[in-house]
Amino acid sequence: MGALFYGNDAEPITIPDHALSHLKILFASKLRRGESFSFTWKHGADQVRGRSTIWIHPAIPMRFVFEEEVAAPLDQELLQDFARRANSSTGLAIDFNEFDSPSAVERRGDLRRVA
Repeated sequence: MGALFYGNDAEPITIPDHALSHLKILFASKLRRGESFSFTWKHGADQVRGRSTIWIHPAIPMRFVFEEEVAAPLDQELLQDFARRANSSTGLAIDFNEFDSPSAVERRGDLRRVA
């Protein structure tokens, strides 16, 4: 399980490494172009039920911490899906439970949107 440290918050957002690898690429690509967007995720089982949203902006510092030493190969379809959703009026919304098991990762094409 990886972690995204966002802004000055000392408490990280825990994200499965596979999803975090793709988010890192998406965030870097969009922020390099000066594009901001909202990012929403469904809370994990170890958190209070619900969802959170943050505004991804070039002026807000981020740090990505991965559990795995070697990055897994990137899935271009997943990157394109994330980019498409990030460009929408609702922003990028993810349910990290879709990344919890190997079989869930296999079903990447069936990712569902978090409302």
